[in-house]
Amino acid sequence: MANLKEIRTRIASVSSTQQITSAMKMVSASKLRKSQNAILKLRPYSAKMTEIIQNLCGSEKDEMPLARQSKVLNNVLILVLTSNKGLCSTFNSNVIKATNQRIDFYKEKNLDIKIDVKTFGKKGSDFFKKQKDSINYLGDNDDIWDNLSFENVAKEGEELIKDFINKKYDKIEVVYNQFKNASTQILTYETFLPITFEQESIETNNDYIFEPSKAEIVNSIIPQSLKTQLFKCFLDSFASEHGARMTSMHKATDNATNLLKDLKLTYNKARQASITNEIIEICSGAEALK
Repeated sequence: MANLKEIRTRIASVSSTQQITSAMKMVSASKLRKSQNAILKLRPYSAKMTEIIQNLCGSEKDEMPLARQSKVLNNVLILVLTSNKGLCSTFNSNVIKATNQRIDFYKEKNLDIKIDVKTFGKKGSDFFKKQKDSINYLGDNDDIWDNLSFENVAKEGEELIKDFINKKYDKIEVVYNQFKNASTQILTYETFLPITFEQESIETNNDYIFEPSKAEIVNSIIPQSLKTQLFKCFLDSFASEHGARMTSMHKATDNATNLLKDLKLTYNKARQASITNEIIEICSGAEALK
């Protein structure tokens, strides 16, 4: 059995860790509430914009550059959304693993395909920087998480739209964690471009009055909708990160609490044994003096 000093040192260490994980849990819970409110408010708006585009443009999809469907994918861009920090369980590793699976999926279909990867989050950046032999790593924009706003994401969206219109890419895809609740994140592959249309929406007749012209409205609303869709992906990932970290820190705090109980029980047993030994030695000494 470990001596009392060693056990006291371990108790102090675990207690300190417990305080840290508990504080991190509360910080993540606070950030989660804000990001959760933001994503829950944005989803209905994004869904409605998508519905309007489906109804407005469905019959003209073949004439739209942003709806261009390539029969053979030769150039694909994958956007990888991870976090800048760790301590969030499998949040980052799941996204990295899923991205590698998508890369393998496309290469199985076309060995000559060119796959570009751009990362948002240091955990993804650190990994894919080392994978330059199998992919074309474009770099990162990890700082976007420090000031996540629609304006900053929209700048990325504008560049992506230009690249697709100029036929630099046949498909642009986003890999991220979709937020469900604090303890559940849904790993998601989402096509950013080309725009896809549901057949049911194409056949729906809606009598719209256009002011100014339909063409001007469509040319304005489609880029705005795409930027909103991309921002939704970032907000989903942001909320998922804090949910995963809060859950992870909650489990770590519980583990530390249980470990402290075991250590204190061990300490008390060791202290009791020590006191018993001392009493026995005193009694033995007293007997020897008789």
